Amino acid sequence: MKIAIIGSGYVGLVSGACLADFGHEVTCIDINADRIERLKAGEIPIYEPGLEELVARNVRFKRLGFTTEMAEPVHEAEAVFIAVGTPSRRGDGHADLTYVYRAVRDVAAALNPDRLTVVVDKSTVPVGTGDEVEWILREERPGVPVEVVSNPEFLREGAAIADFKRPDRIVVGTEDEDAREIMREVYRPLFLNETPILFTSRRTAELIKYAGNAFLAMKITFINEMADLCERLDADVQDVALGIGLDGRIGKKFLHAGPGYGGSCFPKDTLALIKTAQDCDSPMRLIETTVAINDQRKRAMSRKVLQATGGDLRGKTVAVLGLTFKPNTDDMRDSPAISLIQGLQDAGATIRAFDPEGMDEAAKVIEDIECCTDAYQTITGADVAVIVTEWDQFRALDFERMRKSMHEPVLVDLRNIYTRGDVEARGFRYVDVGRGRQLPAAPMVRDNVQRLRA
Repeated sequence: MKIAIIGSGYVGLVSGACLADFGHEVTCIDINADRIERLKAGEIPIYEPGLEELVARNVRFKRLGFTTEMAEPVHEAEAVFIAVGTPSRRGDGHADLTYVYRAVRDVAAALNPDRLTVVVDKSTVPVGTGDEVEWILREERPGVPVEVVSNPEFLREGAAIADFKRPDRIVVGTEDEDAREIMREVYRPLFLNETPILFTSRRTAELIKYAGNAFLAMKITFINEMADLCERLDADVQDVALGIGLDGRIGKKFLHAGPGYGGSCFPKDTLALIKTAQDCDSPMRLIETTVAINDQRKRAMSRKVLQATGGDLRGKTVAVLGLTFKPNTDDMRDSPAISLIQGLQDAGATIRAFDPEGMDEAAKVIEDIECCTDAYQTITGADVAVIVTEWDQFRALDFERMRKSMHEPVLVDLRNIYTRGDVEARGFRYVDVGRGRQLPAAPMVRDNVQRLRA
């Protein structure tokens, strides 16, 4: 098949490279000329494991190309994917569809009038966007055969290629049988491997994407609140997570306590769902609370560091290990590190930081930090080290070298990479998240213990 993809950002580039690897002829189109020139030169503008090799292979076999020109690729394509950004709209939290509608009007001008073209919403868009896209296409090109399909993406940054090629499911929103056949052909290699393809109405498919991300955000927030309770009750949140995660109705994924969720999807998608629900007079109170708790948590992590250093950070140096919202990406969008560092700076701390892939992006959103080239340069002379992102290279730190380099041997592990006994045996003060008592026991607990002893 010939496929055109509008947008060569994260979703568009990964989707295009993977579809080309299936054997389709794919053209990725972007209005950003600099990005297209970099892609043509073999330079990948985002960090995603395996993507550079995948792109290079399919360019070499002439299955994948890049251009700023839309007319010919769209005219020849059987399926046109819209994969442009839908950031939160400033001021109200709704998804900003400016780029989607601009792309749709450009696509309309290039549609082939002699055969059916399927226009596929791959971007995350509010429920009902597909209806608006269809209206625009039919208004711009009346009589031209076109069908609009919703096909949400479920890619995890850091594992996007595996997610695309071995997905849990493919969701396709259309009630037109010809469009269904074209989408079956697009994903035929996966269909032959018995990947479930769920065909739904277009609006249902749009809502599935938001519902999935909102549920996962809620699951993360739940285990983070449980971690706070564990610290007061002298319980272990990791065992709690395992104990409930082994229940097949709950599952083990997304039950890892930490500094809160961030990234390009959960923050903006939860806000967009909240706004959509409010507009329909059907508020999502669980999701509203999830967003509020998560925002508070990211800032609260600075207080955990403050407590670890005796309650005073003025004139002290904090070494921050990891800046991106998760490992194996350079994405800094809504990273917990941003709020954490701002809180530490407000408390008077000097910040030194290192991230294996995110330093360039971090420099765009965080001010007044000393950027370092590795973990050990970062911790030299520091009063406390804080693990914010669980990159693999932070899982095997040389504690003897750290202890000799640091001004004070204090480690705050916001990802629970290590265990308290192992770190304390190496001469460190160690603070983790939700594993045993770090605060005075709650009065109710003390009273119960005294009553049981009596």
